[in-house]
Amino acid sequence: MSSECETPIQARAYGLVAEVFTLPLPSKESLVFLRVAVILQTLALFAAPITAGLLLSTPGGRTLHSASAYTVFAVTLVHLIVAILMWRPGGGSPRPILYAAGMFVLTLAQVALGIAQVKTVHVPLGVLLFGMSLLQLSRVPAARRAGEVSHAR
Repeated sequence: MSSECETPIQARAYGLVAEVFTLPLPSKESLVFLRVAVILQTLALFAAPITAGLLLSTPGGRTLHSASAYTVFAVTLVHLIVAILMWRPGGGSPRPILYAAGMFVLTLAQVALGIAQVKTVHVPLGVLLFGMSLLQLSRVPAARRAGEVSHAR
């Protein structure tokens, strides 16, 4: 019943014995790539409102804001690819894929709303994306801490 990436652990509670399967920790390298992807995503999302301000105040602001939108799109796509590669070949948990896919879908919605010039939803969604990216950044363990955890096992 277990796959090759799962490790059985017996749990005893109230006189009953059950096998609980846990996923192994991903490698340090895959955590570094995931952390770098989330850092780049957060920085791109931080730059987007700056270019939005330039959009309102300078003639070339539209081009800069468009470039920042393409950058956010590209970085969230890279984040999704890294999360998938961390899971499948890397042997990690599939949970980061859900976060990365959610960010990618919300980024697509953000781009569509920006093109349609629906500012009443575009601006709050941008704030939500930045907050979610910061939350993801706080939850991705640094490779140093992950290495300490894996040695403790």
